[in-house]
Amino acid sequence: MSTTQTPGPRRLRARPAYRAPAPLGGRSGRQPSRGRRRELRRSGMALAFLLPALVILGAFVVWPMISAFRLSFTNAAGFGVEEWVGVDNYVKVFTDPEVQDAVVNTLQYTVLFTPTAVLAALLLALVVNNPRLPWRSFFRTTLFLPFVVSLAVAAFAWSYLIDPQVGLLSYWLGRMGLHLGNVLEDPSLAMPAVALVAVWKNFGFYFVIFLAGLQDIPASLYEAARVDGAGVLHRFRHVTLPLLSNTFAFVLVFAMIAALQAFDQIYVMTGGGPYGHTQTIVMEIYESGFRKLELGFASALSYVLLIATLLLSVVQFVFFGRREEDLA
Repeated sequence: MSTTQTPGPRRLRARPAYRAPAPLGGRSGRQPSRGRRRELRRSGMALAFLLPALVILGAFVVWPMISAFRLSFTNAAGFGVEEWVGVDNYVKVFTDPEVQDAVVNTLQYTVLFTPTAVLAALLLALVVNNPRLPWRSFFRTTLFLPFVVSLAVAAFAWSYLIDPQVGLLSYWLGRMGLHLGNVLEDPSLAMPAVALVAVWKNFGFYFVIFLAGLQDIPASLYEAARVDGAGVLHRFRHVTLPLLSNTFAFVLVFAMIAALQAFDQIYVMTGGGPYGHTQTIVMEIYESGFRKLELGFASALSYVLLIATLLLSVVQFVFFGRREEDLA
C-alpha cells in the first residue's frame, strides 16, 4: 500500500540587502580615482604652462584692442578730459581726403605686391620641387634668406643700392644705359620700387609654404596622369592646382594682409613721400595717433582697417573653397 506525501512549505531565499551605487568619484565618494587625479594633474600642468602666454596675450593684445575700441568713440588726445563723440570719428574716416588718398595708395601697393610675390613664389617652388634639379638644398636656402633679413636692414640696404649718387645698382644700370634717377623721389616710380623691394623681402616665406604643399602631393598622381598622356599644363591644371588650392588661399590671404598692413619698409625708404604718394593706411594711423595726437580718430581708422581685412579674407577663403569644389 503506497502512501502519498504532501509537499511541505516552500523556503523563501533571503534577498541581499540593497546597496547604493558607488559615486563617480570613487567607491567611497570622497576621493577621486587615480585616473581622474592624473587627468586633473595634467590639466593643471597644461594650464600652468599656458598661463604666462595668456597673461601676455591679454595684457598686450586683448586689453589694447578693448581700449582702442573705447577710444574710437571719444576725442582722446593723450591728455586732458576725453569727451564722447559717438560715431564722428568713423564718419571722418570715410570723408577725410587724406584717408582716401591713403586708401588708394594702399590698394595700389596691394595690387603691385600681392600677385607678384605669390606668383613668383609659386613658380620658383615648382622649379625647385623638380627632383632632377641639381643643388636643390642650395636654392631652397638662398631663396629663403631674404625673409630672414630684418625689414629695416633690407629697406636701408635697398635705399643705398638704388641711390643715384652712391648706389651700386644705380651705377651698374647706368653703365648699361639705364638711368633711373632718384627712384624714391619720383611720384610714379616710388610705389613700384617699394613694392618690388617688399616682394624680394617676403616671397621666400611664401616659397617655402608652396614647396611644402607641393611635396605633400603624392608622386603617384603625377605618374598616373603621365601614363594617361597628360602634358605638363594638364597635370598642373588637374593635379597640382586642386591639391594646392588650400595652400594657395592661405598664401594669398597672408600676402594681402601683409600688404594692407605695410608700414616699416615704406616708412624707412620714403617716409610716405614723395608728396604723400606712398602714404598707406597704417602710416596714416601712425601720423594721426602719434604726431597729431588724434587717438580717437586713429583708433577708429584702425578698426575700419581690421574689419575690411577680415571681410576680404573671408571672401577669398569662400571663393577658393568653391573653386576647390569645382576643380575636384
